[in-house]
Amino acid sequence: MSLSTHVLDSTTGRPAAGVAVTLTDRDGGPLTTATTDDDGRIAQLGVDLPAGVYRLHFGTGAYFAARDVATFYPEVIVAFEITDAGGKYHVPVLLSPFAYSTYRGS
Repeated sequence: MSLSTHVLDSTTGRPAAGVAVTLTDRDGGPLTTATTDDDGRIAQLGVDLPAGVYRLHFGTGAYFAARDVATFYPEVIVAFEITDAGGKYHVPVLLSPFAYSTYRGS
């Protein structure tokens, strides 16, 4: 199973480097933590996960605070379901101080 993420700061059109991301189980129990690289990516969250529901917690408040930008969303939490434990899962986030969107990437 492969799980990755990518964060794009849509206000600048640039990758969002330095965003802390925590993967949790359905109940919020932390499984692993990583930080987006200079390209706004985490290539592999480093854990094998069975089928089930998980959450990615993005530390958007700290990201914007480091840039002296006010934000309405101090965190973004994306819940998703793994149905194929052998599959590839990519969860991109498009981010701005007052909006965000996500989709299942490839």
